[in-house]
Amino acid sequence: MMDRNFLDTIIEFEKQLESTQLQFRALKEFVAIMVEEHQTLQQENNHLRQRLDEMHEKEVLNEKAREERLNKADIGEGHDNLARLYQEGYHVCHVHFGSSRKEEDCLFCLSFLNKQNV
Repeated sequence: MMDRNFLDTIIEFEKQLESTQLQFRALKEFVAIMVEEHQTLQQENNHLRQRLDEMHEKEVLNEKAREERLNKADIGEGHDNLARLYQEGYHVCHVHFGSSRKEEDCLFCLSFLNKQNV
């Protein structure tokens, strides 16, 4: 009688082990899927970060180019105004600024205008 009870206990224990083993396999499969998904998400995240950095760099470069164009336009417009004043007969050099030239070329004005061209 005791042997029969002992055998039943071993059979019940074996069933519990099989059930635990099935649960463990299912858990392993779930963890494998989660690890794979985690790696995929990390790769996608890294790709998105790189893309964001590239877009930010392009934006910074575009902003710098826009500022340079504005600065060049400001310099060009100012130079054009000074050259026009000089052609109208006024000094644009620091020595005689705004005074009439009386049809003579001024070396200071010409030097100043040539520096602006460079």
